[in-house]
Amino acid sequence: QLQLVESGGGLVQPGGSLRLSCAASGSILDGYAISWFRQVPGKEREGIACISSSGDITDYASSVKGRFTIARDNAKKTVNLQMNSLKPEDTAIYYCAAERRPVRSCRYYGMDYWGKGTLVTVSE
Repeated sequence: QLQLVESGGGLVQPGGSLRLSCAASGSILDGYAISWFRQVPGKEREGIACISSSGDITDYASSVKGRFTIARDNAKKTVNLQMNSLKPEDTAIYYCAAERRPVRSCRYYGMDYWGKGTLVTVSE
């Protein structure tokens, strides 16, 4: 059983940066692909970044490509999402999720475990 806890959310001005962390416990992180999602109340959840279990394959939604970077440290059992050049439309609850996927790919469906989310607000 894997437990995921997100942290690092908060209030930031447009153009600013935040780094979200997804900390895993209860099991090793090896063999799990990790994905970040975000959701605005009343809207569909959006997959925005993912990283393969091997760490060498990443993917980004067009809405965040070039601004967000996902990286993992299996030894520390964490996956970070560095968010730069934040915009008001990035305001959402951000979730990390894990899928048992010991292959060199990642995706935004089929998640086995979810965190409870962390709120990011981008505003003046």
